[in-house]
Amino acid sequence: MATKVLVVDDSSFFRRRVSEIVNQDPDLEVVGVAVNGKEAVDMAAQLKPQVITMDIEMPVMDGITAVREIMASNPTPILMFSSLTHDGAQATLDALDAGALDFLPKRFEDIASNKDDAIKLLQQRVKALGRRRLYRPVTRTSPTTASPTAARASGSSLSSSSNSVKSALGSKLSTSSATNQPAAASSSVASIRASGKKYKALLIGTSTGGPVALQKILTAFPASYPHPILLIQHMPAAFTPAFASRLNSLCKIQVKEAQTGDALKPGCAYLAPGGMQLMVEKSGSLGRLKVIAGNADMNYKPSVDITFASASKAFSGDVMAVVLTGMGADGREGARMLKAAGATIWAQDEASCVVYGMPQAVTSAGISSHSIALDSMAEAIIKETARG
Repeated sequence: MATKVLVVDDSSFFRRRVSEIVNQDPDLEVVGVAVNGKEAVDMAAQLKPQVITMDIEMPVMDGITAVREIMASNPTPILMFSSLTHDGAQATLDALDAGALDFLPKRFEDIASNKDDAIKLLQQRVKALGRRRLYRPVTRTSPTTASPTAARASGSSLSSSSNSVKSALGSKLSTSSATNQPAAASSSVASIRASGKKYKALLIGTSTGGPVALQKILTAFPASYPHPILLIQHMPAAFTPAFASRLNSLCKIQVKEAQTGDALKPGCAYLAPGGMQLMVEKSGSLGRLKVIAGNADMNYKPSVDITFASASKAFSGDVMAVVLTGMGADGREGARMLKAAGATIWAQDEASCVVYGMPQAVTSAGISSHSIALDSMAEAIIKETARG
């Protein structure tokens, strides 16, 4: 049965274009279009779509406010379309804070250099979100009438939506890019015995659903966390400075966008720049970062595999690597290299993932030793790694 999609945008051209692309896939069906956020809220209640694509800047009611209202009354997986600008990045992060699960650039040439690839990616993202299953409505106490500007000014945090989204949405099916093997049972914090191993760094790779997941984990870390942290989040170049800045304002540890020459420091997280590849090299006691353009044909920029592979050479097995929610299998081969060197590899469990693709890839390959729920991930990481 085709996944039902509601398309929301004030541009008639964009509504028509997205609708055409969605309807090209036999597994997808546009069941309605809305021209503003107010219509989107009403049609979400009437049509019960399985996925909504949402613009941000619209008359009557903007996309961020619409996301909040939909998630409060009729929780539905929402894919945002955003401009690749600083303001667009801030607004997209606000939309994720409100409960949206994923985003794509609004200009199709920014999604992929090839038109057919851009169409395929949009269809894949919609289908992946359509595999989410609804549980219960969310009761939200935040205002539902704030504009994008007001939302940004309020200093809202992505983690505030994490429990709301999770209570409303659950994962029952894995992504098409993952294997068909059953998911591993989730490990509780109590069941994990700290190995006593001494680490030099923590690595975290993620994609769809990653901004909320990363914020939930990193805001729980103490300022005294004893290791550098490398963050690889699939994200456009325009978004990573804003995301790093937002994390830094919310976390006790320091968070910055990585730059070539950065010497790794304990208690500092380095976010891989969008559109580039992040490498770590041996230098001093903890290592130094190098940011490069990488090969033009790489599917992911940044790529979890690239950073993990470089860390296996720089640190050998003295690292922990965690693979969080995301489509595809990026991180599997890099994690394989790390594990062969003696590193500890964990993955997020299926139930707490927005998309159970990347974590399933490392788990099904026998690379991950534990599958852990997002709510427990920070505590489990600290339990295992917080030795100086």
